[in-house]
Amino acid sequence: MAVSEKYGRTYHYPFSPGTTSDDRIQYDYWEQLQRIPLLVHTEKLDGENNCLSRHGVFARSHVAPTVSPWTETIRRYWQSIRNDLGNLEIFLENLYAVHSIEYKNLDHHFYVFGIRENGYWLSWEETRFYAALLDLPVVPEIRILTPPATRQEFEKEALSLVTGRGAFDPHNAHDGGATIMEGIVSRNAAGYPVSSFANNVFKYVRKGHVKTDQHWTRHWRRARLNYEGGNYVADNR
Repeated sequence: MAVSEKYGRTYHYPFSPGTTSDDRIQYDYWEQLQRIPLLVHTEKLDGENNCLSRHGVFARSHVAPTVSPWTETIRRYWQSIRNDLGNLEIFLENLYAVHSIEYKNLDHHFYVFGIRENGYWLSWEETRFYAALLDLPVVPEIRILTPPATRQEFEKEALSLVTGRGAFDPHNAHDGGATIMEGIVSRNAAGYPVSSFANNVFKYVRKGHVKTDQHWTRHWRRARLNYEGGNYVADNR
């Protein structure tokens, strides 16, 4: 039995080209957006989904806490805050290990993107508030908007956003060339129940993003930071 409920699968926009055979698509996303007064676009980062709760640090599976080497520093940090979390579950993007994208402009390895409490996802404002209390940054915020009048207008704007470079100077980890951001994640700025996740969070992922293979964990390398030796940073590998 899982210690807690893992993060729900984020449905793709129908115009997201980076889907794989096991991905899900929210074909009626526009109908859902009509019920959302305020939407937040954040940058989708290429890392590992981690969760900090009073029970431990988890990766995608919440059956048992993770013990991977690339979570060693966030697990060390968790030791200092675990008694303060209560029922909060802090979900963050772990960029400690380089995946398909290598970021050349990182100040930190861990970026909060959502906080869950008692079966409810907190609002974006509350998420930013608790992240600041924990001295953790949030994922880059691209734009907060009221969904436009037409689907065509929304998709045109979204497609213009995803061609940007992103906040952290992304490069292709395979060949070293500069690249665009992995994609965007759109969420309801307000809070919502866990049961309504699929109707409140959507994503766009660029085509052909994933470059890692089954041997990735054997040869992984640590992402460099702009200011080495800061908080939650381990020695170089």
